[in-house]
Amino acid sequence: MTSEPASPGGPIGVVVLGAGEGQRMKGLDKVFASVHGHPLIVHSLRAFTSLSNVHDIVLVLMEHRLEEGRALMARYGWEKTVRVSQGGPRRQDSVRAGLEHLTPCTWVTVHDGARPLIDIETLNRGLEAAQETGAAVAAVPVKDTVKVVSKSGLVSETPPRETLWQVQTPQIFRYELIMEAHRRSKGTFTDDGAMVESLGHPVKVFMGSYRNIKVTTPEDLLLVKALMDGAEAGGIPP
Repeated sequence: MTSEPASPGGPIGVVVLGAGEGQRMKGLDKVFASVHGHPLIVHSLRAFTSLSNVHDIVLVLMEHRLEEGRALMARYGWEKTVRVSQGGPRRQDSVRAGLEHLTPCTWVTVHDGARPLIDIETLNRGLEAAQETGAAVAAVPVKDTVKVVSKSGLVSETPPRETLWQVQTPQIFRYELIMEAHRRSKGTFTDDGAMVESLGHPVKVFMGSYRNIKVTTPEDLLLVKALMDGAEAGGIPP
């Protein structure tokens, strides 16, 4: 981390999600998997714990991991900085649980706990972009051609690659806007920005990072470790 993030005007709350089932992790709970001697979730949280304008952080975990999560926050001295909350059956249920446990704030940043390589530069871009519409999501342009394929395995469309972006987190919203989306939106959403879009509200895209990968398979852990080795990552107390 090189600098404090830009101030968007008003206190910032953070919801970090670690309650996913991790079905592709072959029985390994990815957010507690060790990377460079620390649980993955610790790497994901460290970008937020020392920032002066982040006043509240909620870590959302599965019920059977709550006590382990609280013990981990105490181990790193974050028990007064990061509060642990129980997630729900769907991603959006876990996000809402985190939102409801935040103390009053103007802005909220939602981040996947399985993205340990978040950096301050990306967060800065997000806070700046969120000023335009009250909602901004990190994304990167896709590198490969994408096909829309029917259930029978036939290509039905090849969208222009220059219009396609791969969405990441962090995603940043005015608190009241994302709460309104949770109250009014119907159906299931795997992306917080899509929930806000469903209200007809514009969502700004800002440049994320190709390093900001999400761990979904054991092989991704190897990639994260390699990226950290390349960046000489460190700075977390034992």
